[in-house]
Amino acid sequence: MNRKNLITCLILALVTFTVFPQFAFYQYSISADELMGKGTPQLFGEQYKLREAAHLAFKKMQAAAAKDGISIGAVSSYRNFNHQKRIWERKFKRNKAKGLSDSINIRKIIEYSTILGTSRHHWGTDIDIYQTNVKQPKQILVPENFHGNGAYCKLKEWMDKNANTYGFYLVYTDNANRKGFKYEPWHYSYKPLSVSYLKTYRTLNISDILQSEDLLGIDAFTKSFINQYINQNILDINPELL
Repeated sequence: MNRKNLITCLILALVTFTVFPQFAFYQYSISADELMGKGTPQLFGEQYKLREAAHLAFKKMQAAAAKDGISIGAVSSYRNFNHQKRIWERKFKRNKAKGLSDSINIRKIIEYSTILGTSRHHWGTDIDIYQTNVKQPKQILVPENFHGNGAYCKLKEWMDKNANTYGFYLVYTDNANRKGFKYEPWHYSYKPLSVSYLKTYRTLNISDILQSEDLLGIDAFTKSFINQYINQNILDINPELL
């Protein structure tokens, strides 16, 4: 390749990654504390909080969807460790009051909610979305809202066609063979960041970390349970995000 062609290729690559940052797989380092939701990451967004690259891509996706009459809003984005702990404790105590044993209680919680310190929402790469310019149902984050005659079915159709273009991928897909968390048509992850974060997360000793936390139901966290949780709930996701 001559010098003129090399310069042209470099300019085209720079323009591509500037205009479409979702095509550049960022290799930002992330600490163990940040992966667990205990750090202080720099976050961006007005009614949501994401890391800068994810925020910029999300804004572009919002603008593109708006041109097609779809207004994308955020229900949840970044959550720190203490936020996730509050969710866990609220659900654990509620189930406990119904007479559920600790092991059944925990398995009930992890149908949709993560154990604190293991949530992808700790990373600032994931976001739960809904459509704001439609009549709102009583419950927002339920699968039936995104299909058939559901309030957000147009949003789901648009995301199916366009989300990947902006770097966002559904995490917990509607795959009958997938284990772990149930289908969540609202939960998207910014792949250019989250893939490398998950790779780093897998190097942590999750079992030891969880055992060291003051966690309700900790006695039910056997090694076999934690290993199963890692394999099913953390890793049995959309293969595009592994």
